[in-house]
Amino acid sequence: MKAVIIGGGIAGTVTAMALRRAGIEASVHEAYASGGEDAGAFLTIMHNGMDALRAIGADGPVIGNSFGAVGLELVTPDGRTVDRRSYDLDGLPGPRTMTRASLYRTLQEEAISRGIAIERGKRLVSASPGVARFEDGSTAEGDILIGADGLRSVVRTIIDPDCPPPRSTGLDVVYGYTTDTSVPQAPSIYRMVQSLHAFFGYTSVPDGSTYWFARLPTAEGVRVGLSAAEWRSVALAAFDGEPLPAAEIIRSTGDDVFGGHSYDVPSTPVWSTASMVLVGDAAHAASPAAGQGASMALEDSVVLAQCLRDLPDAPTAFAAYERLRRARVEKLVASSAALSSGTVSDEGRNWLYRHHIEWDETITA
Repeated sequence: MKAVIIGGGIAGTVTAMALRRAGIEASVHEAYASGGEDAGAFLTIMHNGMDALRAIGADGPVIGNSFGAVGLELVTPDGRTVDRRSYDLDGLPGPRTMTRASLYRTLQEEAISRGIAIERGKRLVSASPGVARFEDGSTAEGDILIGADGLRSVVRTIIDPDCPPPRSTGLDVVYGYTTDTSVPQAPSIYRMVQSLHAFFGYTSVPDGSTYWFARLPTAEGVRVGLSAAEWRSVALAAFDGEPLPAAEIIRSTGDDVFGGHSYDVPSTPVWSTASMVLVGDAAHAASPAAGQGASMALEDSVVLAQCLRDLPDAPTAFAAYERLRRARVEKLVASSAALSSGTVSDEGRNWLYRHHIEWDETITA
């Protein structure tokens, strides 16, 4: 069996590595020339995501290019810390934070070192059983096509032309980085601040710089094409004058600011055909509130490879994969959406973090 994977991001590269570990040939076809789109954002791979990487022996490179956190603090609009939570779950290795661009490079380099071909500048325009066709006129042939092409998945629309579009979360999300070590620090923790009008979070890197994000309630299409300076001004306006560190941190930030509107995909009715299947955000994108998008994609990648390894044909494997994954990921998307809207507290997360994949476990139909 040969797999053609569309998308060279998190889900695509890890799916290729998992398939190779399962003895299945795979090639990765990435639309962007650099393979590092959305380079401005940063993310955290939680316990369950690191567990999925560990299942295929790919956790080491990620650990080597990231930094850890031991827990989080919740801060109210008046500046009081009202809750502290440890990420230590009975000795489970904790989460790792890094820029999205760095994670893409790390995973792609690891995939290439394992003999996996990654072709860049390959934007999918159409596909039929056995053949993927790209914008530059080239094609790729394989027994199965795996759509790991993210929120705006082309493969999703090929599988089901009537699939629902991504849904606005009602939030703009702004990411920033400052090297000013005089601002309030949060070493080894995530400090989450609920202001009167928006939400702010930050953590300090071992070198003293600070990664921060702001979630700003906004209708879709209000802010389009903003520059770094304009996104910084938007974020500052949301927190200026409040007794919180957010404004001070934002003011200290230069041009390393990136923003955009946030979307999710609550449910995709059709995940597969007889020869095509979706993984990661292509099947189920979550709002950033739960911090689980990357981790869920990593879980998908490994479980799909196990199903293709253990079951007699692609349709049977795809059905088992969906059975194992759909309820969990849709629960996560709903939970993250509720967190974004502030309707629930961020508690009871062990069902997420303690998820374990045993690579040698046999998947049955």
